[in-house]
Amino acid sequence: MAGLDKQTPVPTRIVVHKQSRALEIEYADGRQFTLPFEFLRVYSPSAEVRGHGPGQETLQVGKRDVDVAEIEQVGHYAIQPTFSDGHSSGIYSWDYLYWLGENHDQLWDDYLRRLQEAGASREAQPAAGGAPLAAQAISRPRH
Repeated sequence: MAGLDKQTPVPTRIVVHKQSRALEIEYADGRQFTLPFEFLRVYSPSAEVRGHGPGQETLQVGKRDVDVAEIEQVGHYAIQPTFSDGHSSGIYSWDYLYWLGENHDQLWDDYLRRLQEAGASREAQPAAGGAPLAAQAISRPRH
């Protein structure tokens, strides 16, 4: 997932589906993936989410209703979405998006398992006055 080379799959079409909150990506090899905004947010390639090395990942919680406010193209190799929770530092390369699409089911199951183990939720938690808190992040312990 380092960048473009002759083997990097390149999208031929990207569609933002605001109502269903999903990004649809078609690649030149005929593969097509539909990636929910929540999934993209919790698997952001940013250091804020992934950390700077193994075991430094931060579990993203309360992201069920996250939206994409805008998406910018980064050169000829990636996109950079701005999410409704303010997160905008993830640069999603074409190959990273392809990898997310190929591994969606396994990654989603892993995310749900980690949420359960942490006693966390996909839902934003209400504050004392009943208003929802901003979504929180829980750091994964190092093993």
